[in-house]
Amino acid sequence: MEWTRGRILGRGSTATVFAATRHNSNEILAVKSSELHRSEFLQREAEILSSLSSPYVIGYRGSETKRELNGVVTYNLVMEYAPYGTLTDAAAKNGGGLEEAMIVKYTREMLRGLEYIHSRGVAHCDVKGSNVVVGEKGEAKIVDFGCAKRVDPEVESEPVVGTPAFMAPEVARGEKQGRESDIWAVGCTVIEMATGSPPWTEASSGESPVSVLYRVGYSGEAPELPCLLTEEAKDFLEKCFKREAKERWTATQLLNHPFLITKPNTEPVSGLVSSSPTSVIDQTFWTSGGEEEETEELQEDSRNLDRLNLWACHSERIGRLRCVGGLDGSRLDMEGGGWITVRVSCEGTMVGGSHEENILGDGGTVNGFGCHLCEL
Repeated sequence: MEWTRGRILGRGSTATVFAATRHNSNEILAVKSSELHRSEFLQREAEILSSLSSPYVIGYRGSETKRELNGVVTYNLVMEYAPYGTLTDAAAKNGGGLEEAMIVKYTREMLRGLEYIHSRGVAHCDVKGSNVVVGEKGEAKIVDFGCAKRVDPEVESEPVVGTPAFMAPEVARGEKQGRESDIWAVGCTVIEMATGSPPWTEASSGESPVSVLYRVGYSGEAPELPCLLTEEAKDFLEKCFKREAKERWTATQLLNHPFLITKPNTEPVSGLVSSSPTSVIDQTFWTSGGEEEETEELQEDSRNLDRLNLWACHSERIGRLRCVGGLDGSRLDMEGGGWITVRVSCEGTMVGGSHEENILGDGGTVNGFGCHLCEL
């Protein structure tokens, strides 16, 4: 396949994602490149992704080894380009959390992708909002298979991988990782979509990463459920957050849960998401040990958009005022005039012992600065 490399979309510890244009068709692609001697994760990702084909999994376009003009040999994974960013982007752009109807839509599609992946004997091992993108038709697609593994038959000797905030208890303990672990991560991703931040975030300012992992693995706790979710949504999360892996519902069972089958499909609003690379992963404490991709656009946005988790109920309601008139309203101009910076004291929104600074707009929108956590 002939293609021309474009601008950098994201850069991780061992790989860089570029936009690219395919010759003869002008199709926009996402190309993930790594120096050949550092491409172990990328080659594994390509091997697994090439065996999958689903509307809810990012499309594989090919892979190749290439000698660049500077003499460096690179390994390139060529993929479908998803123009509307990640679920993490969507939550941040929507004032820190998505409406439940959109959460239902994206969760349903994410589970359809996992149902297919699991049926092919693969566990993703790093499900989270930044590893689910919104495709051209508005559908959720699972991306970044750098941590994925074959589980039929299960390889006992393989180390556990993934993102600590989304790890199931058995993964945090280093025992096993498989389909059931993906289901726990689905529950964490629902919380991320609802609140704009991963679970356990409130622990990060006062505890070391090891302490947080210990809490996930041994405390017997489950992530706190956002108070604005319906009872059906909370029951759905409880099915995901069973401490015993064998007691968790499967992707197929969850697709038949009342939370997902009693609400109609909802079309996404493209104005609430931004152009972004196929894979975007925050390189913070809550990132995986595999290929971490981080976009410059997301870094800049996250400095000004609220990413705090476990809001008090009144703070969650404030977040819903992000767009005047709800999801169908016009998008507020974050760059224009009419904005003033204030400092407020809000109970339940303390970060690291100091008051959170907020930007207050004429329309009543409050956007706090997001937490930035250290890498494990």
